[in-house]
Amino acid sequence: MKVILLKDIAKVGRKYDVKDVSDGYALNSLIPKGAAKTATAEAMKKLEVLKNAQEAERKVQEDLLAKNIHELEGKTVEIKARANDKGHLFAGIHIEDLPTYIKESTGSVIDSHFIEMERAIKEVGQYEVKVKAGDKHATLKIEVSAK
Repeated sequence: MKVILLKDIAKVGRKYDVKDVSDGYALNSLIPKGAAKTATAEAMKKLEVLKNAQEAERKVQEDLLAKNIHELEGKTVEIKARANDKGHLFAGIHIEDLPTYIKESTGSVIDSHFIEMERAIKEVGQYEVKVKAGDKHATLKIEVSAK
């Protein structure tokens, strides 16, 4: 059965992808949970409009970030997280979490798609992440401390 994914689904695909999945998986799991809908001709036309709008919005965000990226260079983002005595965090800090912390510290709104990070932060310490928009980039320092 062809479905349009409404969310990112591990091992299946990303949001707005059209995928061919088994009928049972689609009818019993994806559709009831609101993670997908049947790929009808009408839904495909709406999907194309949504994709175009999303791409236009992303382009606007990238252009705005590229103009203001020099303001981020060298800034330090401080994060306080719960950690044990050895400095291991109870919950890792993932790339999807960083835009919230960056906004709180610098006031800059950055989508997680523009952030490059090797792996999740799982320990107290200092880290560097890159923010890249087009051909411009900046390096932010992330300082994680225990609460």
